Amino acid sequence: MSTLARARCQAKAHPLAMDAVLAAAVLVCMVAGSFVEPRHRDSVNWVLRTPDLLSLLLMTLGAAALVFRRRAAMAVLALTGTLSVIESVTGDPRTPVAMSAVIALYTVASTTDRPTTWRVGLLTMTVLTGAAMAAGPLPWYAQENLGIFAWTGIGATAGDAVRSRRAFVQAIRERAERAERTREEEARRRVAEERLRIARDLHDVVAHHIALVNVQAGVAAHVMDKRPDQAKEALAHVREASRSALGELRATVGLLRQSGDPEAPTEPAPGLDRLDELTGTFRSAGLHVEVARADQGTTLPAAVDLAAYRIIQEALTNVQKHAGPQAKAEVSVVRVGPNIEITVLDDGSGENETQDSGGGHGLLGMRERVSALRGTLTTGPRYGGGFRVHAILPLKNRTPTGEDPA
Repeated sequence: MSTLARARCQAKAHPLAMDAVLAAAVLVCMVAGSFVEPRHRDSVNWVLRTPDLLSLLLMTLGAAALVFRRRAAMAVLALTGTLSVIESVTGDPRTPVAMSAVIALYTVASTTDRPTTWRVGLLTMTVLTGAAMAAGPLPWYAQENLGIFAWTGIGATAGDAVRSRRAFVQAIRERAERAERTREEEARRRVAEERLRIARDLHDVVAHHIALVNVQAGVAAHVMDKRPDQAKEALAHVREASRSALGELRATVGLLRQSGDPEAPTEPAPGLDRLDELTGTFRSAGLHVEVARADQGTTLPAAVDLAAYRIIQEALTNVQKHAGPQAKAEVSVVRVGPNIEITVLDDGSGENETQDSGGGHGLLGMRERVSALRGTLTTGPRYGGGFRVHAILPLKNRTPTGEDPA
């Protein structure tokens, strides 16, 4: 830290002590100036003089008042201004008591607003200069009288400049702090959104594949003794589902890797091109699924493609878990104007009508995916039994902030 910066820190920490030092310095300057007098003849020279006792008392009072200039700037200005007027009327020869009034005026200008500075500054200049010209021992046009006018104007102008600079620096600091807070809030928001997206992907992957593993493992345990060939086939499906789950989990968790970690898998995210493979896994688990597509020739954005796949995956998983063993599911993918519409129906009945019961997050995850793409999602029981999931996804997948979720 430099000497100047250290001095500023000490001044801020001990303002009263610094004002006392300033008052002492002003007193020394006023006393030193009261002992000399310029004399103008053929050349400029200086002669010694002796100030009277009243002038010394006025200088001491004016300097002492400056110790409290930060606490009561207006009162100090009024006091020093009064002392200066008294000195202008009674002092012969005159002493520089007005120096304390100039310092007090500077303090007022640096701590108030500009209109107050103008009013107080003009009043101080008028009173001090008028008193010196009208009641002083010198002629009204003397340089000392004009000097009072100039120095009071300089004090007010300098104080206003310091106040303006201080306000400018404070505004810049507040703007920087506000920008920093905005960046931090934006970073926290993005982190929260990313965590939510990863949690949603993990839920979709785990719920789907674990449900298949559970069903196939139950089938294998049921037919192990009587039909070992069917049990072997069910175990093969378990193995395939677990391998697929591990692959998707590895791809999702790869998003959390650090820069020094091994390279993450580069397998692309699933989409509707794998819809047949997805429905095949459910058919192998015993769920009757019918698929109808009317989106031929449509190229979906990556985010829309992934969302459509995950919605169908989660909806069929809920049918598998909640609709009952004899339920049938219908999946339709239709291009309607600028949107792609996904519909999953089942004919389950009874207590299994309400999908995602027990506090699950499947429907919530689907709703968040659709909302992120500015789409709409409708879910609910069907008339006559069963459940319906209907999602409308715009092909121009823009978020509310204008960013592409892909």
